Amino acid sequence: MLARTRRLLRRSLLTLLLALLLGWGVIAYLAWQAAPLQLWHTFVPPELSAEELDSSDWQAYLTREQQLFDLVEQEVVAKTPPEQQLAGNRYFQDAPINPAHFRDNWNRSYLLRPDGEVKGVAVFLHGLTDSPYSLRHLAQRYREQGFIALGLRIPGHGTVPAGLVKMEWETWLAATRLAVREARVLAPGKLPLHLVGFSNGGALAVKYALDALEDKTGTLTRPDRLVLISPMIGVTRFARFAGLKAVPALLPAFANAAWLGIMPEFNPFKYNSFPVNGARQSYRLTHAIQQQVRQLAASGELAAFPPALTFQSVMDYTVSTRSIIADLYHFLPANGSELVLFDINRGSVFGPLMNSASELALSHLLPSQPQPYRLTVVGNEATSRPQTQASTLAAGGGPQQILPLGIDYPKEIYSLSHVALPFPMDDPLYGMAPRPEQMNQYGINLGGLALRGERGVLIVNPGSLTRTSSNPFYPYLQARVMETLVAPTQPPSAAIGQPAQVGNDRSDADYRADIDAFLDEADTPDSPF
Repeated sequence: MLARTRRLLRRSLLTLLLALLLGWGVIAYLAWQAAPLQLWHTFVPPELSAEELDSSDWQAYLTREQQLFDLVEQEVVAKTPPEQQLAGNRYFQDAPINPAHFRDNWNRSYLLRPDGEVKGVAVFLHGLTDSPYSLRHLAQRYREQGFIALGLRIPGHGTVPAGLVKMEWETWLAATRLAVREARVLAPGKLPLHLVGFSNGGALAVKYALDALEDKTGTLTRPDRLVLISPMIGVTRFARFAGLKAVPALLPAFANAAWLGIMPEFNPFKYNSFPVNGARQSYRLTHAIQQQVRQLAASGELAAFPPALTFQSVMDYTVSTRSIIADLYHFLPANGSELVLFDINRGSVFGPLMNSASELALSHLLPSQPQPYRLTVVGNEATSRPQTQASTLAAGGGPQQILPLGIDYPKEIYSLSHVALPFPMDDPLYGMAPRPEQMNQYGINLGGLALRGERGVLIVNPGSLTRTSSNPFYPYLQARVMETLVAPTQPPSAAIGQPAQVGNDRSDADYRADIDAFLDEADTPDSPF
């Protein structure tokens, strides 16, 4: 019996090895046949290591950041070959989308100070392959409310896609610690500290907050509140084994195998190309978070976790919406946290084209029993109607509270997406309806593209160009976030109030006034933010 088991085991291992060899052979062949990598896929800017970041300060980080951009200018932009000197290439010196031409290069870290008294400080953490541009709208609103806004360019980002080829999430977290240290220097004492994270930045915010709970030395300042937008708490199972895909890249002839996608770089503030290592680090980070949440919940230490306000689209191709609920919110204490879900457009004319999984996604996500956090669903007031509302269940249960938003779900949008949430509809780059005077502010408007033609012509997936990139509910999102700036932190035992409240006594009328003010503001000239 034992001998038979051994034979079966050997055969299984041999079959697995042969499958891997066959898979690597196919990947190697495709990589060999692919177009050669460009300079921005091969030049790796020398970022500070995690150890160096832990012993550095903000000014040292900015100094190295400037050196990195100078190197990219010398080693990539200045050496871009003639066939790549195109108007749609951000690394072509004369391209209108070259970030160096803009008054504000939002690929860089930034610091926004309020005009008057400092009331607090917020650290903004962007997503994977992204840049500080993605959270600039919220950062400006924080500044207007008296907060210092510190936007971190997370290592490996903002320069060239190759910056992520060898990067590890531990370095991202070390940079987060550096940013928080600087934030506390800028706003010392008991002034509130917020961490605002988008996608991968949301994961870093959660990981930092968890580490701060475990820190017994007092080195890590505990944040008072988290604001999470499409946070990366879980990713697809494929990401766990993504590193295997890059094995053929160990041989120079098959270097393309180190990339999941190689695309033209036509976005001035985000990489389009995606290295295998990005997926691998995503899995490593989310796995670490999930394990730590469970450990701290079991020990009781998670009871001190700060209140979190999270915004998430029900349909998200990048991160797992279910994981946000099952691997984070399920374990949170009753501390005033809230999860806001944006449903699909049930009034869309595209309804008959939607698959059943999309239509049932919300019902599968909603918990079957009262939870210790508030749960809000933003969606149509009724099927086939564009008018929308926010439906809220208080922590611990109780009657559902309904708040009409006065915002119609655009008929052209059948759902939000992972990338849409932090951008208003008039964002110059990602907005579907940018203001006329800002249409060419960044050389291109990606949110308003309406490409038409025959399939098979484009070298990119048309779905990546038609993905929703701005949020019709941004006024609601912004109003909810701004509430947290004036709301006191609630003790774990505090009761949760009405939908228009997060520990304060604002009325629904006040709440709606914030949304109306934003919509009115959208019709008037604005700052470069």
